[in-house]
Amino acid sequence: MSKAEKTKQFIIEKTAPIFNMKGYSGTSMSDITEATGLTKGSIYGNFENKDEVALAAFKFNVKKLQDAFTQEIEKQTTFKDKLLVYPRLYSNYYALRITQGGCPIINTATEADDTHPVLRKKVESIILAWKEKLVYFIKQGIAAGEFKGESIDPEKTALTIIAIIEGAVMISKITGDLSNLSTIMLSLKKIIDDLE
Repeated sequence: MSKAEKTKQFIIEKTAPIFNMKGYSGTSMSDITEATGLTKGSIYGNFENKDEVALAAFKFNVKKLQDAFTQEIEKQTTFKDKLLVYPRLYSNYYALRITQGGCPIINTATEADDTHPVLRKKVESIILAWKEKLVYFIKQGIAAGEFKGESIDPEKTALTIIAIIEGAVMISKITGDLSNLSTIMLSLKKIIDDLE
């Protein structure tokens, strides 16, 4: 990694938690300079503007999230167990401290949907890729005889799983009651169990 690449990575790592906690509009240039100890000129020497820093920070946060889940998913031998990683890890999401400030997908989606088209598009692409991954697991589970294929719509099931997860994260964060997350994840586990 070149010195410039190291500086860029340093800026991303230091600002990622701030963007995830404060959001795009809540994060100021002074937050960025304070977190990094760099001047505005140094930031703009590595990024064209705040948008570029925000996008890089979002990608960084999502990659941390995806990597944590992928590591667990790859350990599983059945497609059902791969799907069950989601309720298992999300039921204890805040204790895992994967990303500071909670789930970057719901955090960014709720802010960017009407205010930041570039970030909104990035969140959309992450959600669609997640949906495709779940659809793949469900279809493979049907093909392997793990799930009853005739009554399952893989796309609807995948979207339901995502909606339950993101809704649960939002509810637990808004209410400040983390037990809501584990309670809702029990319902998601039942939905996955019922695919058999």
